[in-house]
Amino acid sequence: MHLDQPLSDKEFNELDKFLMSDRVGDDGMTMDALHGYLTAIAIGPEAIAMAEWLPTVWGLPDQGEPAFKNAKEMEHITNLIARFMNEIAITFEVAPQEYEPLFCVMEQNGKELIDGETWAWGFWEGMQLREAAWEPIYESNIAELLRPIYLLGAEQIEEEELPLVDTPEKCHKLAVQLEAAIPEIRRFWAPLRKSGVATVKRENPKLGRNDTCDCGSGKKYKKCCGAEPTIH
Repeated sequence: MHLDQPLSDKEFNELDKFLMSDRVGDDGMTMDALHGYLTAIAIGPEAIAMAEWLPTVWGLPDQGEPAFKNAKEMEHITNLIARFMNEIAITFEVAPQEYEPLFCVMEQNGKELIDGETWAWGFWEGMQLREAAWEPIYESNIAELLRPIYLLGAEQIEEEELPLVDTPEKCHKLAVQLEAAIPEIRRFWAPLRKSGVATVKRENPKLGRNDTCDCGSGKKYKKCCGAEPTIH
């Protein structure tokens, strides 16, 4: 199965079932949290390798990863998550206008309200992976757009901010604002986004062919370690 192929409904439900199972920790991510988490990684200040962000999905800091039945199951589940990530990234690249946060919807007094708290928590967790790298956006003219994410998703907010999230209606309004903010956040980082590949810096200047070899032989580099290998 190619990594750029979106999850089928069956695969989505399969991954959902696994993440809801007791093999994932109490702090493990559900599908809506995972969607928020992967969105933050996909549009944030720099690319992050899956090996770094995947352990947080499981919510098993001591164990490290779920007790997979076998290597085949581990490969299958991680492949589903990788494809879920790629689906988000490709949507932003090819058809960003079609992107929608995976919010839950609940009924309250006969009205459908968006419950975006779990999604926002996932996004916030994604931001924490590169907390320092996200700092420039707080100094920008769109800093206020992060406020709904913070209010809905942060582990702790200030006591005086609690009245802003104390009813489902208020949380619904923040979720609507959050959805509208995502394209702007993406646009902010797009020209600044780093690949996440470190540039190797030489500790010493590169040796010239006529310089003395640094191995200690006393010979010129081209006659010593820099010599062409002899083909027998």
